[in-house]
Amino acid sequence: MAENMDEDMSDEPLPYQQDLTCPVCQGIFQDPMLLPCSHSFCRECMKRSLQINKKCPMCREEFEEAQATSNLALRNTAETFLKQANRRTKHNLPSEETCNLHLKPLELFCEKDEEPVCVDCVTLHNTHKLWPLKEAAPTCKNELGYKVRIFEKKVKAYKKINLKFNSTVEYIKHQAEQAEKQIKEEFERFHQFLIKEEAKRLRAVANEEEEKIAAIQELITQTDKDIVDLMELIDSLKKEMGNEDLPLLRNFQNLKRKAQWTNKEPTLPYDPLLVTSRHVGGLSFNVWKNMQACVKYYPVLLDPNTASPWLSLNADLTSMKESEERLTVPDNDERFDPCVFVLGADGYHSGKHKWDINVSDNPKWIVGVCNESVARKKRFTVSPARGVWAIGLSKGVYTVHTQERIELQVQQRPERIRIKLNIEKGEVSFWDGERAKHLVTLTHKFEEVVFPIFGPGLHATPMALVPGKIAIHTS
Repeated sequence: MAENMDEDMSDEPLPYQQDLTCPVCQGIFQDPMLLPCSHSFCRECMKRSLQINKKCPMCREEFEEAQATSNLALRNTAETFLKQANRRTKHNLPSEETCNLHLKPLELFCEKDEEPVCVDCVTLHNTHKLWPLKEAAPTCKNELGYKVRIFEKKVKAYKKINLKFNSTVEYIKHQAEQAEKQIKEEFERFHQFLIKEEAKRLRAVANEEEEKIAAIQELITQTDKDIVDLMELIDSLKKEMGNEDLPLLRNFQNLKRKAQWTNKEPTLPYDPLLVTSRHVGGLSFNVWKNMQACVKYYPVLLDPNTASPWLSLNADLTSMKESEERLTVPDNDERFDPCVFVLGADGYHSGKHKWDINVSDNPKWIVGVCNESVARKKRFTVSPARGVWAIGLSKGVYTVHTQERIELQVQQRPERIRIKLNIEKGEVSFWDGERAKHLVTLTHKFEEVVFPIFGPGLHATPMALVPGKIAIHTS
């Protein structure tokens, strides 16, 4: 019975629809405003009219925005009408297929606003291009298809990136494994040194103990012999003292001469005890001082994360040479590729610094300093303009890598290059490290963190950092 009533109601015309339609947008009133001339319009329609001129769209009578008042009665009636209209249409067409404003089927598509509209919405889109839904749908699908293809390419790219991330994880595990191995080997070397040092010191204690005790035992033996001799002398004297007076007195001079003891009384030697201070005094410091023999200090170490894939570094990060094949390493931002360079592990922003590098008979190399922002992923000309201050050897010619490429005259081939960096003075100087002969000084006001840079070239001859001197100062 209720269903029949709803069907009957849906066939009836909607009452008051014309009276509740805004004369501007041709839709049911939305928040209607009443003008002084008694005409009503949607609030938004009224605002658009005010932007053009301050006249009523119906009677052209002028008005000010402040004169317009909210038409509450009309708004309530419009809202009631829309609710009734929704009940009437819910059994005929799905709500998404009808215009919310005019309650008519959505048959057109606005190209500009990209939304479906009904025929009554045409006045709201009179400057827009409208398409029938059947013609608009393929165009929209093509556009979405283009987006899908872009996203599919992105998925492939993301999968490749994910592979790169996974390989980076594996490489980090490899780095940790190598670092753990190196640490264990280094500490094992220290352990062996300490074991030998312990054995040497325990042996020294045992030897001194043996020597001191042997000396005391010799004294004890001699003292025991003296005691025996004294006891025999006492017994002899006591026996003579038991004789008659006359024989005793006749033999007194002889007995007196016999009752003499010329041996010195035994005493401990001057230093009978262990010299404990020699063995345990300052023990940790003395052991540490002796460790200099198995410890090397390098003013500069290499940063493997910046090394070109064509460079192989030793485990201590103190030498580099060409790798026989391209290494499988992550393509991280810090790494040089394609240029064959590696940076020092630490950068400098102040102070004085000095390090030596053995270039040996390597036929091609570049050494110097560079800004932290130096290019890593493209080839570049080594020069101060690129943030690099360096000298190098190539084809038998020593060159200062300035903008003009100055040839550096050397009398003897330097096998060790010394680099001195003074941040405050803005100087980096190059020396023949073996002969302490100055080669050239470059000047610049360093405003970035500065790193040592090494380019050993693609040759099997390794370039190695030179350990610095270790000095222990006490006060």
